[in-house]
Amino acid sequence: MIGPAPGTVGARPVLAYDGDCGFCQSSVDRVRGLAAPTLDAVPWQFLPVETTAPHLGRLDREILLLRGDTVLAGGSDALGRWLGTSPSAVYRTLGAVLRLPGVRLCAGAVYRWVSRNRHRLPGATAACAVPPRRD
Repeated sequence: MIGPAPGTVGARPVLAYDGDCGFCQSSVDRVRGLAAPTLDAVPWQFLPVETTAPHLGRLDREILLLRGDTVLAGGSDALGRWLGTSPSAVYRTLGAVLRLPGVRLCAGAVYRWVSRNRHRLPGATAACAVPPRRD
């Protein structure tokens, strides 16, 4: 029988975001202040290298909901799941709506646009620019 990946049993998920990006940091801070999700959001640069190394290409472009080194969700799906841990019914509902099939497609497109343009958005610095794809 194959069990869970090592280091994931009982581990609490964490939302990993780009701590070098001013826009990302201010966005996480804003959501924390409004929705108060119960899952931790941590800059990926502060997580163990064993956790982040397999996902560096994605972590440059999107937030990831991680349990150990396992990706549970990315981008707008991760945002929806993070919001879903809010004590506020309004934000839990918003998180669920973001994951609905039709909305999920639109939310994903908006998320990708924001990710590509985050260096142009309020609170951004040059460090917010998404590096060119390596594939």
